[in-house]
Amino acid sequence: MKQSIFKKFGLLALLFTTVSLFASAQDEKPSPAKTAEGEINGAKITINYSSPAVKGRTIWGELVPLGQIWRAGANDATTIEFSKDVKVQGKELAAGKYSFFIIPGEMESTFIFNKVAKQWGAYSYDQAEDALRVSVPSGQSSTLEERLVYEITDSGFEVRWEYGRAAARIE
Repeated sequence: MKQSIFKKFGLLALLFTTVSLFASAQDEKPSPAKTAEGEINGAKITINYSSPAVKGRTIWGELVPLGQIWRAGANDATTIEFSKDVKVQGKELAAGKYSFFIIPGEMESTFIFNKVAKQWGAYSYDQAEDALRVSVPSGQSSTLEERLVYEITDSGFEVRWEYGRAAARIE
C-alpha cells in the first residue's frame, strides 16, 4: 500500500515537472527585450530594443529593405538614452531619450534619433520629430549574428544582425 502511494506521488511530481517545463518553454518570446548599457566620456548610454532572430531568413535587402526606414528592432521602437549632451558622428545631440531608426544601406546607413521616444515600430514615425540624422559606415561581417544586438563600444555604439553591421562614433 505504501509503495502504491509513493508511486502515485512520484508520477504526480513527474507530471507536474513536465507541465511546468512545457509552460516555461512557451513563454520564450520570438523577439525578447534586451538592453545595452555603457558610458562614453561620462555620458551613460542605454539602448532598449527587442531582439529578433534571423531564423534562416535573408535580413538585409529582403526582410529589411535597403533605403527605407526601419524600426531598428522588433515590436516597440528601439530607444536610446543619453544622460548628458553628446556628439554623434561629430554632430550635437542633447541629453534625453529618443526612438532610434535606421535607413540601412550597403556601404552607408542613416541613424535617426527621433524626439518621440514611445512609439510602436515605425508606423507613426514622423520625420519632422527627428532630433538628428547622421550617416554612418555600414557593411558586412564574416560572422553570423543570429539575434539583433546593440553594443556600446569605447568609441560609440554598433548594431549587428545577420551579416550586417553599422556603427556610430560618440564623443
